[in-house]
Amino acid sequence: MVKKLIGCVVLVALTAAGVQACSQSPGASQRPGAPGMLDISAGCLGNNSEVEEAAAAPGHVYADWIGCGGIGFAWSADSGGHFSAPVAVPGSLGHSWDPAIAVAGDGTVYVSYMHADGAVGLPGTSMYPVVAASRDHGASFAQTHSLFPPKPGDWGDRDFIAVGPAGHVYLTWDYGPSGSEVKLLCARSGSCAYTNGDFNAVIQASSDGGRTWGPIIPVEPRFPLGGGYSAPLVLGPAGRIDIVYEGHPTSQRTLAVQPGYEFFASSPDGTHWPASPPALWPANGTVALPTWWIDGDISADAAGNLYVTWDTQTAAADIGWLTYSADGGRTWSVPIRVTPDTDRAPHITESAGGQAGIAYIAWQTSAPAPGYATYLRPFSIRHGWLGPAVMVSAKYGNAAVWPGDTFGIAQLPGGRISLTWGSAVGASKKSAIYATVVTS
Repeated sequence: MVKKLIGCVVLVALTAAGVQACSQSPGASQRPGAPGMLDISAGCLGNNSEVEEAAAAPGHVYADWIGCGGIGFAWSADSGGHFSAPVAVPGSLGHSWDPAIAVAGDGTVYVSYMHADGAVGLPGTSMYPVVAASRDHGASFAQTHSLFPPKPGDWGDRDFIAVGPAGHVYLTWDYGPSGSEVKLLCARSGSCAYTNGDFNAVIQASSDGGRTWGPIIPVEPRFPLGGGYSAPLVLGPAGRIDIVYEGHPTSQRTLAVQPGYEFFASSPDGTHWPASPPALWPANGTVALPTWWIDGDISADAAGNLYVTWDTQTAAADIGWLTYSADGGRTWSVPIRVTPDTDRAPHITESAGGQAGIAYIAWQTSAPAPGYATYLRPFSIRHGWLGPAVMVSAKYGNAAVWPGDTFGIAQLPGGRISLTWGSAVGASKKSAIYATVVTS
């Protein structure tokens, strides 16, 4: 193990007076200092990117990412002070991508990822989620289950996972009955988006800790042409499931997709979903087709308040937004601008709920500074922004090297925030996974 350095970034006294920080965002002064960056993917060959993370008391932190020949995994038992050596999740070697992670109340760690049983794009190849479970805090994964599609030749992408009490596990993913209909739109230094296809945000559930799974259930209307990508989720009171997904209108004749919006959907049981879910603030702009990153995230604080982040794209600017709901998603606040710079660079925007009425908003962007950097800013429903944004990545990453479509963020005991991200720093031509802890 490598000792992690927790540096000078401190978010102090979450009050209306603000938050003191020793590093600031673009638009403020340059950083006088920086937190330590621990490379938790050290030893994994090739590119390491697209990290997700989860945390559980008393101080466990878990991270998974694309890397180590499949899906990389590392864990910490001391709130990010040290991490285990990285390993590949069993069963993930080969064609695996898009990991997600969650921890149950009993300490069971669930890692999900997408997998293809052949070369992606070839006729007959099936693409489906896999869920691996560890009941010894990530030391081993004795249980692995593949959620095979109804028929071969489907399309599948970006999964998210959440766990509730009594062994209930929920998994969302992007499902299309016909992979041959999908047409890609790939970025030179990013991931791929889509121009055509039968895309649908769907959910599957398990009531026995991930050993068996129920059928594919569409979250959005108009299946099989729902136009849904990416559907992160949180579990609310009494088992309510809250989802935000990226929905794109789809032509029934050509299967061409158009620029879309973020939609909110809530279900009491994971089976029944609204027939007309609301688009979140469509007047603020659309999600453009070339958006290769995961555009949209949802989290909840200790009181159950919901926070949704996303970014919109125009010819002039890409802007990150935040909206929140204090009534279970029935009404939402007017969108609040998150990102201060005005440019067309990606702004991957995410959040983690904290104590009642508090959320931590983070984003990763390659502008306006000389490469990728990750920022964090605390927010209060009552007081608004609690201080300036903090640059939590000590070094800039090469803007020409893909860092992944996501980064990781989770709250730790004592109000600390753990962050993980992909970045190619220095002279490296490949991305690594870095971690740090910001103390409030």
